Amino acid sequence: MTQLMEHQAAHAMLQRFNSFYQCFLEVTRGAQKRFEEADWMSVQLASRERIRLYDHHVTEARAAIKQLTGHLQRSDAFCAAVKSHYSELLKQHDNFEVAESFFNSVYQRLFHHRYIEESQLFIRPSRCSKLFDYQLLTHTYQNTSLDTLLKQLFEDYRFNIEYEDLPRDIEFIKQRLTELPQLDQQQLHKITMLQPVFYRNKAAYLIGQYTSEAHSFPIVFPLLNQQGKVAVDSVLIDSDEVSIIFGFARSYFMVDAPAPRRIVNFLKQLLPNKTDYELFTAIGCQKHGKTELYRHYLNHLHNSSDQFELAPGIKGMVMSVFTLPSYDVVFKIIKDEFTPPKDVSHAIVKEKYRLVKQHDRVGRMADTQEFSNVEFPLARFSQSLLDELQAVAPSVLHIEGDSITIKHLYTERKMIPLNMYLDQADEAQTRQVIDEYGNAIKQLAAANIFPGDMLFKNFGVTRHGRVVFYDYDEISYMTECNFREFPKSQYPEDQWAAQPCYSVGPNDIFPEEFATFLLGKPIVKQVFKELHAELFQASFWQDLQQNIKNGQFEDVYPYRRRRRFINR
Repeated sequence: MTQLMEHQAAHAMLQRFNSFYQCFLEVTRGAQKRFEEADWMSVQLASRERIRLYDHHVTEARAAIKQLTGHLQRSDAFCAAVKSHYSELLKQHDNFEVAESFFNSVYQRLFHHRYIEESQLFIRPSRCSKLFDYQLLTHTYQNTSLDTLLKQLFEDYRFNIEYEDLPRDIEFIKQRLTELPQLDQQQLHKITMLQPVFYRNKAAYLIGQYTSEAHSFPIVFPLLNQQGKVAVDSVLIDSDEVSIIFGFARSYFMVDAPAPRRIVNFLKQLLPNKTDYELFTAIGCQKHGKTELYRHYLNHLHNSSDQFELAPGIKGMVMSVFTLPSYDVVFKIIKDEFTPPKDVSHAIVKEKYRLVKQHDRVGRMADTQEFSNVEFPLARFSQSLLDELQAVAPSVLHIEGDSITIKHLYTERKMIPLNMYLDQADEAQTRQVIDEYGNAIKQLAAANIFPGDMLFKNFGVTRHGRVVFYDYDEISYMTECNFREFPKSQYPEDQWAAQPCYSVGPNDIFPEEFATFLLGKPIVKQVFKELHAELFQASFWQDLQQNIKNGQFEDVYPYRRRRRFINR
C-alpha cells in the first residue's frame, strides 16, 4: 500500500508541476499580443500573475499530497522513496531542473521548512543537463553582406504590426557596427539569434551573438512600439551593456521557454560572468533561480575559508545584515525589535518585500530571495557577528553542535552603500552618482513607488555605477502619499515653535524637507540642486501621481539614452 502511495505522490507532484508550467507559458506567450497592442497595464498585471502562479500551484500540490497520504506519519524512508520515483519520472523531462525545484517547494510547504536533507530534497540536481544542438533554438545569418544579413534577420522577426521604418533602422545598426575598430568590413559576418523574443515592460528584445574570424560578442536589438509600429531603438554590442539588461534590479523577462535550461546555456555564452541563478531568475524562473543560488552558495562555501561578518555601513533599524567577504551576496535578518523611531511590524516588513517582488523594479530595486531554516557552519561566523545576531535577533537563531540555523532571512546582491561610495568619491564620481541617485528616485516614483526613507545608506552602487534602492521597510505606493507644500506662517515666531503650527496627516510628505536630511556635503547639495531640484517641489510629485492615475507609464530604458537611435 505504501509503495503504491509513493508512486501516486510522485505522479501527483509532477502533474501539478506540469499544470503550473503550462499556465506559466500561457501567460508568457501573451507577451507578444500585449506588446503589439501597447497594452501596458496588462503587461504589469501579467507579470504579477505569473509570479503568483507558482505559490498557487505549490499550494494545490500540497493539498493533493495531504489528501493522498491522509494521516500517514512522515518518515524519512517514505519521503526518500517519493523523491526517487519523481526522479525516475523526470528522466525524459525537458524541464527537469525547474520540476525539481517545484518538488522542493512542495516538500518544504508540507513540512514547514524542516527536515532539509539531501536524501529527500533536490539540494543538488539529479543529473547533468544534456548538451543540445543550438540550431533547434536559433536562426543563423551568414555568408552575405551586412546589409542583406540584417534585412533577412528582421524579415524573420515579423509582428502583427508593421516596422515603422526598417531601412532607416538598418542604416543606424550598420553605422553602429561599422564604428567598431575591431571589425574588418571585408570579413565574413555571422549572427546567431535566439528564436524566442524577450519581452519586458514596454519593449521587446532580439538577443544573439555576432561572430567573425577574430571576434565574438553579444548583440541585442531592443524594439519599441511607436504609435502602433515597431521601431528598432538601439543595438547593444558591449558585454556590460547587455549584462545590465539582465541585471538583478530588473523585472523578469517574458520569453517562451518550454525548456529554460537551453535558453540559459545560450545566454551563458554571451554573458560568461552571469551565474545560472541570475539567468534563470532573469527569464522568470525565479524559484529555480533560488535553488541555483543556494547551490552556488554551497559550492562557494565549500571552496572558501573566510568568515561571515557584519556588512559594512550604518546598521539598519529594522534589518541586521551580514556577508561573506568573498561572496557577492548579503544576508538580511529582520530584528526582533526595531530601533526607534521605526514603527512597523514584522508582518508589514515581509509584506513590503513581497510587494517589491511583484512590482516593476525598473532597474532601481534589488531583487531578493527569501529563505527559511538556512544552516550555516558555526565556526565560519565571526564572534562579533554572532554577538550582534544574538543581541538583536535571538528568536530566529538556533545553535546546535557545530551549526547555526537561521529561521528566516533574505538574500540580496552585494553593493557599495551610497553613503560609503560618496565618502571616497572624487568630484566627477560624485556628480555621476548623484545624478544616478536622482534618476533612481524619479524612475521609482514614475513606477508608483515612493521609497520612504531616501537616505543614502539605503541605496547601493553597482559595479556598473548604477544606483539601486535596497531598503524596503518604508516604501509605499505613490498613490497612497499626500505631497504638500509647507503652509506659509502667519506669524514670524512660528518658525521657532517646537511643533509645527499646522496639521500633519500620517501620509503627508513635504518634499522641501528632503534637502535638510539628504544634502549635507556642499558639493552634494550643489550637484543635486543643479540636476534634480524639482524633487524638492510638491508639484513635481503631484504631477507624477496624476500620470499614474491616468494609466501613463514612463519609458525606462535598461541602456544609456545616448545609445538610442530614436533620439537622433
